[in-house]
Amino acid sequence: MTRRNFLAATGLAAAPLIVPSSVFGQNAPSNRLNIGCIGVRSMGHANINQSINFPDVRIAALCDIDSHLLAERMGQIHAHYDNEDCRGYSDYRELLEQEDLDIVIIATPDHWHAPIGIAAARKGLDVYGEKPLTHTHAEGKKLVAVTQEEGTIWQTGSQQRSQGHFRRAAEIAQSGVLGDITFAEVGLPSGHIYPPADGDFDVPDHIDYDMWCGPSPMIKFHPQRLHWDWRWHYHFGAGQMMDWIGHHNDIMHWMMGLENTSPVEVQMTEYDRPQDQSVWNAAFRYEYYCTYANGLRSRVTNRARRGVTLFGSEGWINVSRSGLETSNPAWADSNYDLGEVDVYRSDNHWRNFLDCVKSRETPIAPPEVAHRSATPGHLALISAEVGSAVKFDPETEEIVDNEDAAKLLRQEGDKMPWKPWRTDWCEDYLREDA
Repeated sequence: MTRRNFLAATGLAAAPLIVPSSVFGQNAPSNRLNIGCIGVRSMGHANINQSINFPDVRIAALCDIDSHLLAERMGQIHAHYDNEDCRGYSDYRELLEQEDLDIVIIATPDHWHAPIGIAAARKGLDVYGEKPLTHTHAEGKKLVAVTQEEGTIWQTGSQQRSQGHFRRAAEIAQSGVLGDITFAEVGLPSGHIYPPADGDFDVPDHIDYDMWCGPSPMIKFHPQRLHWDWRWHYHFGAGQMMDWIGHHNDIMHWMMGLENTSPVEVQMTEYDRPQDQSVWNAAFRYEYYCTYANGLRSRVTNRARRGVTLFGSEGWINVSRSGLETSNPAWADSNYDLGEVDVYRSDNHWRNFLDCVKSRETPIAPPEVAHRSATPGHLALISAEVGSAVKFDPETEEIVDNEDAAKLLRQEGDKMPWKPWRTDWCEDYLREDA
């Protein structure tokens, strides 16, 4: 009996669980969390390596459209467990039909996040999903609604939230020592100015390219638009701007207490794409400004110092993967008393997720927060398309006073990346009651 079946049979699945140790003991049926991994290259592989060594986890199934890669990862799992029990699939829908799963990891290209995430939630599965949450804002709204309706525990792969110096940065920002904070800079990586040459290429026999394109329009195969490099084409990703927004803009929102809201205005001021866009067409240089209802203005750009910099009336702070710097070095010392500051503490992103799957508590990076973290980027792309600032209502999550922009946000029409899903691959997940 699996954990999911055990909880369903005992009526505990929907309740906050405070139960005796015999239920979650080492040999209890509820202890082991069976995981299916969808997308096993790059971050998918990293997540396998992160989760596989937890004693209460078992990788039970893998799925990938690259049969060579799938076989390689299956070999890794079989060697780790010293058996051949792990199952392999090329179609995620077959994996989701397996009754013994508790969790799925979604580490596909961005354009697949929403359809697979929605399908998994409707199957009663909890999800660890990579960032950005979804490829478009409309998809994000739909996914958040479904996960709330289904009671899904969802952890987004914004793992910086579970690192101590980022948490300390949030504590400093929320303590008040910076004074009145009116401006934030979010520095993200630059893109690629020189794409590879176009050409005619045959799809390798071990690649299911139709499935790989999935809900996005099917364009001709190019090997440097596959695997890691899908990020540089708007059918599948949105360049470094959206690839990293779920990291540093997420941290800025956390620091500023803006996790559950969005800007009221966004304007793209610089947006440079490759001259030859036949293979890659995502911006290599970008800059946009956001205004929030509390008066904060933020600048998101590849031209700023990497990470998040807040400027207050009493000082400044910068935090990135390189570390934490402040105008007053004492603030960064954990022994410095910042007063009463209530900041979510997670010391391991994966352990936090697994614990929340068991307790049904909210993890540190839930879908509602991840959706809001990416919203400024979605609005900025629309601002670039319509050539003007866009005004946004954070409560209704709709663009106001510009119907052309509003249609893009709602994913209407035929412009990319806001073209509706290719329903051959995800028709079941587009119901109005989603």
